[in-house]
Amino acid sequence: MATLPPKSVAVTGSASGIGAAIARRLARDGWHVIGVDRVEAQDAPHLAAQIIADLSDPARIADVAARLRGVQGLVHAAGLMRTGALDAISVDDGDVMWAVHVRALTLLMQALCPAMGAGGRVVAIGSRTSRGAAGKGQYAATKAAMVALIRSFAAELAPHAITANIVAPAATATGMLQRADRADVPPVLPPIGRFIEPDEIAACVAFLLSPEAGALTGQEIVICGGASL
Repeated sequence: MATLPPKSVAVTGSASGIGAAIARRLARDGWHVIGVDRVEAQDAPHLAAQIIADLSDPARIADVAARLRGVQGLVHAAGLMRTGALDAISVDDGDVMWAVHVRALTLLMQALCPAMGAGGRVVAIGSRTSRGAAGKGQYAATKAAMVALIRSFAAELAPHAITANIVAPAATATGMLQRADRADVPPVLPPIGRFIEPDEIAACVAFLLSPEAGALTGQEIVICGGASL
C-alpha cells in the first residue's frame, strides 16, 4: 500500500454491525478509513480501501499489518460470539474467539503502534460481559483478556503519547442478536428499554480517536443502558 494520508485509521470488522457503524462515522469525521473483514463490504463508499482477511489466521495478519503500516488509528471491532453452558462448550469455539479477540489485536498493535507516533489511537470493542455471564464463559473470558491486554499496552504506550482504550457495549441492535446459535442465551434488554444502537458506540469511538481524548487511556468504557447497575 502506498503512503497513507495523515488521518488514516484501520477498522476491523468493518463490513457489518458495530464495525460498519464505526467506519461510517469516522469517514464522516474526515478519516481515511481502511476496512478489514473476512468479507467485502457492499455499498461502502465511505471506505477508502478494503482488505479481505480472516483475522483468526495468524499467517494473514502479517500481510494485513504490512498494508496498514502508517495508520494513526486502529479500531479492532472484529469479533464473534459462540455460547454454551459449562457442560456443552466447544474448545474449538474458544480457540477461534481467542484468535480474533486477543491474538489478532496483539499482533496488530505490535506491528502498527510503533509507527503511529504521538497522537496515535487504539480502540478495541469489548463487551459488558467481560465480568462474566452464564452461558458465555469463553466469550467473556476473551473479552476480559482484551481489557487486561489494552490496559497493559496502554501503560507501555503512554510515554509515547499513544492511547489505547476499550469500548464495551451491552446487547447492541445488530444481526448478532438474531443468531440461531445463541438461542439458549437470549440478549438481555437494558433498563433503558431498548438495545444499544451501533451509532452510539461509533460516537464514543470517534471521541476516543479525537485530539480531545489525549488524556484518556487504559480505560474500559461501558455502554450498557444501565444493564450493569
